Amino acid sequence: MKKILLIVLLALAPASVLAAAGPGVILEKANIDPTNKQSLQRGARIFVNYCLSCHSAALMRYERMGNDLGIDEKLVSENLMFTGGKVGELMTVATAADDAKEWFGTVPPDLSVIARARGVDWLYTYMRSFYRDDSRHTGTNNLVFPDVGMPNVLWELQGIQEPVITTVKDHADGTEHKVVKLELVEPGLQSPKEFDRTVRDLVNFLDYMGEPAKYERRHLGTKVLIFLLVLLVLAVLLKREYWKDIH
Repeated sequence: MKKILLIVLLALAPASVLAAAGPGVILEKANIDPTNKQSLQRGARIFVNYCLSCHSAALMRYERMGNDLGIDEKLVSENLMFTGGKVGELMTVATAADDAKEWFGTVPPDLSVIARARGVDWLYTYMRSFYRDDSRHTGTNNLVFPDVGMPNVLWELQGIQEPVITTVKDHADGTEHKVVKLELVEPGLQSPKEFDRTVRDLVNFLDYMGEPAKYERRHLGTKVLIFLLVLLVLAVLLKREYWKDIH
């Protein structure tokens, strides 16, 4: 019950508060396409392969995901479920909470509504902002979320980045500012363009998972508004027809 309450509070919290990034970090646009089912399918595969071992999605069922994304139940069972069970079950985490706390210092949060809490631009920038930091117990750090306990789980795909610090002088008042950029020093299995698409697919799926019926609801809402507008026109014309002899 406490876990569900925490998820709800995160969903209702102001995005401007939760989406705060590290100092001087500009969030990049995710430019996701929620109508692209192929992107959502790729994102689901990335999520279960790289995220679900530590992070749960306790508000989503495998069956619902498969139906929404056009994935056959058999494919869901064989390719997206690694702990057995039935497709009607919730997407629970495989790692025990005590083990996760020992390894990472805290229990990884549930990701059911993380896109609603953080925002898609924050997630997109965050997943691409890991860099090597030997002083950290995970060996990595993050520009968007400094000193985060999560390691870079996508490092094999992305490669290894290192920070490059440059000093920029403000000619208006003479103050100096440090700008940190990340440089790829060890290429991964994917090119930077391919990795950007991978992260975009993952964020697209996380956005879908936060409210699966959101875009269907908006589409239906547009139809309802058009119907009401047409009904309003007919009502006005009918009113004029009834009252023309009086006015």
